Amino acid sequence: MSKTRNDAVRRTAASRTKKPGRTTAATKAATQGATKGVRAASFDRQTTETQIRGRFVVDGEGRYDVRTGIRFLDHMLELFARHGGFDLTLHATGDLDVDQHHTVEDIGIAIGEAMLAALGDRKGINRAGYFLMPMDETLALAAVDLSGRPHAAVDLKLKVRMVGDLQAELVHDFFGGFAQGARANVHTKVLYGRSSHHHIEGVFKAFARALRVACAKDARLAKMLPSTKGLL
Repeated sequence: MSKTRNDAVRRTAASRTKKPGRTTAATKAATQGATKGVRAASFDRQTTETQIRGRFVVDGEGRYDVRTGIRFLDHMLELFARHGGFDLTLHATGDLDVDQHHTVEDIGIAIGEAMLAALGDRKGINRAGYFLMPMDETLALAAVDLSGRPHAAVDLKLKVRMVGDLQAELVHDFFGGFAQGARANVHTKVLYGRSSHHHIEGVFKAFARALRVACAKDARLAKMLPSTKGLL
């Protein structure tokens, strides 16, 4: 075998055994999605407290497969996907024997990071959105700005410790986690209402629809970043 042939064989063998550089699943999926024209990202968040895997599709059909170990949170994420027109697969396990906090907050972070990755360079998106959602006797408001600056303001007027099997105070931690992961401003507020269940459900529905508007593209601004700073 010639020297040239030997060199080619060695290069081929080396390329097969070389370990790839460290790349997050969300980054891989976002790159693949951009190539195919689909805004989507996978996520795999592994900590000593929680293990969260799944996939988020911005331009979806409202499909979902959610398992968090907290049934009421499952319900909220299912209606988040349906009302936002997103596709969401999310399977989470966490230290629920300690507390629900780690699981709820980390799920918010994971979804926020996946959405941020899926949006890519964010050129042409509306960036901001808001929605006023009636839920029977309750009226809930959500406003979102994908500004690059994380902040969450949550006012639910809840007076109970538990709603279903979810610790009610942790709804704030979910939205705080999402704001952190998505680098977004998230404001949610219940204007009035009686049912604590409706308070939370109304806010999740309003949030989903506000986020749907913020992620939507405006054809007139297709090549423009929605910021005078030139950076989000």
